[in-house]
Amino acid sequence: MNQTTGTLHHVELWVPDLGRATTSWGWLLGALGYTEFQSWPAGRSWRLGATYVVVEQSKAMSAGGHDRLRPGLNHLAFHVASPGEVDALVDEAPKRGWVLLFPDRHPHAGGPDTYAAYLEDEDGFEAELVAP
Repeated sequence: MNQTTGTLHHVELWVPDLGRATTSWGWLLGALGYTEFQSWPAGRSWRLGATYVVVEQSKAMSAGGHDRLRPGLNHLAFHVASPGEVDALVDEAPKRGWVLLFPDRHPHAGGPDTYAAYLEDEDGFEAELVAP
């Protein structure tokens, strides 16, 4: 079997405001090592290895906003190199349009053996940052 079989090719998020998404997701993906890959009037993408993440303000959207608690995508989870890097990202996140979820249980909201941050952007998309 080919080494890329089964790996994620890309994720595309349809967002209600491209500017907000570019600010929040562009910063986070850049901080995680992604580089800008594509840009067009209605969207942007960032790539890391063979995987890329797209944010697009599509004219074909049928509903207003994203709700991670409805059926569909709940969140994207990313590996982060260390607990210190998670902490640094959490410190910077509010300046980039992110809010820390479950602050009373951070950084162990996923359980006592998990060091992670759960961030939500202004449009309700969640990113989980997980340290080893």
